[in-house]
Amino acid sequence: MMRRMEKGKIARGLIFALAIGLQLACGMAVRAEAPRVTTDVVYGHKDGMALTYDVFYPAEGKANGRGLLFMVSGGWVSMWAPPAQTKLLFQPMLDRGFTVMAVRHGSSPKYLIPEIVADVRKALEHVTEHAGDYGVDPKKLGVFGASAGGHLSLMLGTTTNDKSTGKDQPHVAAVVSIFPPTDLRPYCEPSNPLREQFPALKFEASKVDAHSPLLQTSKEDAPTLMVHGDKDELVPLWHSEKMQKALQEVGVANELIVIEGAAHGFNAEGNRQMYQAMGDWFEKHLGVAP
Repeated sequence: MMRRMEKGKIARGLIFALAIGLQLACGMAVRAEAPRVTTDVVYGHKDGMALTYDVFYPAEGKANGRGLLFMVSGGWVSMWAPPAQTKLLFQPMLDRGFTVMAVRHGSSPKYLIPEIVADVRKALEHVTEHAGDYGVDPKKLGVFGASAGGHLSLMLGTTTNDKSTGKDQPHVAAVVSIFPPTDLRPYCEPSNPLREQFPALKFEASKVDAHSPLLQTSKEDAPTLMVHGDKDELVPLWHSEKMQKALQEVGVANELIVIEGAAHGFNAEGNRQMYQAMGDWFEKHLGVAP
């Protein structure tokens, strides 16, 4: 029980560190007004349970017709929180007119990374099918997340847009990934103690390459921005550096912003830089007039 509680604390900390940093960066207090949100949209079922996302809308008359999927994931654990609290993560994007879908997936330790990736792919399919209901263009969807959520964002960005299948499928038009693990091979080694801390990593060795974004790059990938601290010990900077090189080799637009002195989480100034770069990246690659 103690171990499970500790994992929950880690996950909550990763998911909401951005919200805390945002308040510090912008001098914000928690907003009292209720967000414009559609809660608990069911995008699938598994083991008798619903898989859901919440849809957060910009202020009336401010929508730009573009949607962003946020991967609610810390340590591949997906936590629910009141919409008024979760909204803090998205306020800079809502202020720019984006509609944000906060996607929750089946959580570790019950579900492992291959199953979790399948969940977020299903969420992307559902958002694409229902984009008109949310007033967004299904061909102009962005994806973003931090840490495990950054990994899932890159998985969608590197494995969704392949046209060789000839199938009509969803499209990811841009990705922003914050301190993401891009190569799971070292983490999935049986001797790595992080497998105990993050049991989502305990899946079949034969599937590790297919779930490492670094090994999935192709010319069809979505334009990708990564933001990473140079003092990150949990997910070292080389993950984003190698990912940038791999994207460059296949000719995909990319950028890496390194936050000096930052570990696995940013201070107020780091968060300010991150949100500014994120908004600019999505506006540029989703075709939003500045």
